[in-house]
Amino acid sequence: MLKFFQKHLVNRLAELNRRRPRLVSKDGRCNIEFGHVEEQSRFVFLLDIWTTVLDLRWRYKMTIFITAFLGSWFLFGLLWYVVAYIHQDLPEFSPSANHTPCVDNINGLTSAFLFSLETQVTIGYGFRCVTEQCATAIFLLIIQSILGVVINSFMCGAILAKISRPKKRAKTITFSKNAVISKRGGKLCLLIRVANLRKSLLIGSHIYGKLLRTTITPEGETIILDQVNVDFVVDAGNENLFFISPMTIYHIIDQTSPFFHMAADTILQHDFELVVFLDGTVESTSATCQVRTSYLAEEVLWGYRFAPIVSKTKEGKYRVDFQNFSKTVEVQTPHCAFCLYNEKDAKAKAKMGFDNPGFLMQEVNETDETKM
Repeated sequence: MLKFFQKHLVNRLAELNRRRPRLVSKDGRCNIEFGHVEEQSRFVFLLDIWTTVLDLRWRYKMTIFITAFLGSWFLFGLLWYVVAYIHQDLPEFSPSANHTPCVDNINGLTSAFLFSLETQVTIGYGFRCVTEQCATAIFLLIIQSILGVVINSFMCGAILAKISRPKKRAKTITFSKNAVISKRGGKLCLLIRVANLRKSLLIGSHIYGKLLRTTITPEGETIILDQVNVDFVVDAGNENLFFISPMTIYHIIDQTSPFFHMAADTILQHDFELVVFLDGTVESTSATCQVRTSYLAEEVLWGYRFAPIVSKTKEGKYRVDFQNFSKTVEVQTPHCAFCLYNEKDAKAKAKMGFDNPGFLMQEVNETDETKM
């Protein structure tokens, strides 16, 4: 048993060492890091504070949310305490019976904090209130009320905007775990399956891809993330898709395809990353969203196709079995794109009855006489 776990651990570590870095993870997150950013550029993030707050993680956003409210309550609580202290409304000054305080029933810092909270969140218990005695208290009340409305509007709007971001709608769009290469319609194609887990549609959907690889220009320049366009289509076209059921999108491997010079036994030797994008408009909110995923060379299976997942029930409904969503079936597939096109050319020439142009026919005169 110990040897089994040891072998499994060694194989797992070897697999992790062989794993190639990817720019886009399977769930669409970009694996990129920015270094040596100038301080002036960092200041730009503060100028665009709305986008910065929206892009923050929930733990940081909630920290800012709590800090903003508690900080404003405590700050104005100190100010109310200062007003009461200057006006000598506190019990330690022993005010006279006919003394009118700026704020009724503020006896210390704790009561000043409670009055600040009641003012900003408009609770108004009625026990503490501002009197007409001092204009400073009235002015402070106006300032806190306005600032409280600004903080409420900004923080509540930021939380609502983050909850309703179309990025969450993209979580219900899923791609197959692997891409496959097989024949489709007599052509060698790279196929990917994509599904919409909601019944609401994505309006104006558009699918396209980018192949990321390292290339060297004729001038000797090495480009780490060189991008090559990869066009994906379905039988009805690649725009305005009726995306109600899982679809299989495919890329035709022809002379213009970056996969044309790859073969079944050499595809793993190529260092590339295929990034697939799906853009669309959410039907319920009219917000645009983008779904991304990527495939490395070892995630592209040559000589396979996807298993069928759509069937029709006895009640006349269409049923989608997501258990077979990423399941593949091995099929007979040409070894490479060259093989397929050479085979087609050979069959076309055979049907046309082409003769061998190098063969020359010579006539031989035969005689009945035999010389001894």
